[in-house]
Amino acid sequence: MAHTHISERQEPHSHDHSHEHQEPHSHNHDHDHDHDHDHDHDHSHGFGLGHHHHTVSPKEVNQAFVIGIVLNFLFVIIEVVVGLAIHSLSLLSDAGHNLADVASLAMALVAFRLLKVKPTEKYTYGYKKTTILVALLNAAILLVSLGAIGYEAIHRLMAPESLPGKTISIVAAIGIAVNALTALLFLRGKNSDLNIRSAFLHLLSDAIVSAALVIGGIIIFYTHLFWIDAALSLLVAIVILFSTWQLLRDSLRLSLDGVPEGIEPRKIKDIIGGMNGVKDFHHIHIWAISTTENALTAHLVVDRNCTMEDVEQLKNRIKHELLHQNIQHATLEIETENSPCQEPDC
Repeated sequence: MAHTHISERQEPHSHDHSHEHQEPHSHNHDHDHDHDHDHDHDHSHGFGLGHHHHTVSPKEVNQAFVIGIVLNFLFVIIEVVVGLAIHSLSLLSDAGHNLADVASLAMALVAFRLLKVKPTEKYTYGYKKTTILVALLNAAILLVSLGAIGYEAIHRLMAPESLPGKTISIVAAIGIAVNALTALLFLRGKNSDLNIRSAFLHLLSDAIVSAALVIGGIIIFYTHLFWIDAALSLLVAIVILFSTWQLLRDSLRLSLDGVPEGIEPRKIKDIIGGMNGVKDFHHIHIWAISTTENALTAHLVVDRNCTMEDVEQLKNRIKHELLHQNIQHATLEIETENSPCQEPDC
């Protein structure tokens, strides 16, 4: 992981960005950067949405996305073929919704692949931010698809169409199996990453819509109440809207470099500020590098009697604690209490 103004992390007690003396130089702007903080025990630190979630391996995620894309695309083909054959607008509308989800899954898969791209001189964070942008785009796509479902449902409520309920139920039942199966692949990691949660919501919403179509098809088959299908679709759209809104809110906050969910700046300030040797901890900025990694920059004021060795040990303790707060990358600017920061706190 590279930062815009740093070099690779150096071994402890090697030269810093500042002039190294036995005593800390007053207000020396000692920029310390954390890249891969090693531990001799497992912390199971979480991803971008909070801390201490179960981590999901990249191989599992990649496999889940590929399976989801393939199965859902095959189901889209089935819906289109049958929908055209029986002139079912509901199946064709659902096929369009599912096709949008396939595109969303594909974009999320591309974003995860881009996570592995190494940083360059022009993109010093690599392409990690694409995972956040794709999550935001997926939320927007889901909202648009829900709007389309709602619009079509209202249209069919006003002008119900004769539909072969049995055929609709059979095709929709296939949809339940396909979407439920692929949603389960994302169940374990849905609280650890925005894109995994987005995929889970997409697939879950598809399964619920398919279930509504099955119920509607059965009712239509026995009662010929064709408006039931539209009413169920509208109800499902409203229910899914609430979970989608949270996804949109979270992804928008991360896109604007807001503090990720589950991280409390005040709590971090109190924890770090209470450590021995720390006189103040301010200018704290916390943001998400991707949907799986968070970063922090801050000014650390140390005791005037601290040696460089003391400072180095203190920084290591702070970074260790920050990992427990789900912050994987830290940049600390060292200051001494007899030369406090003159910059306004921001």
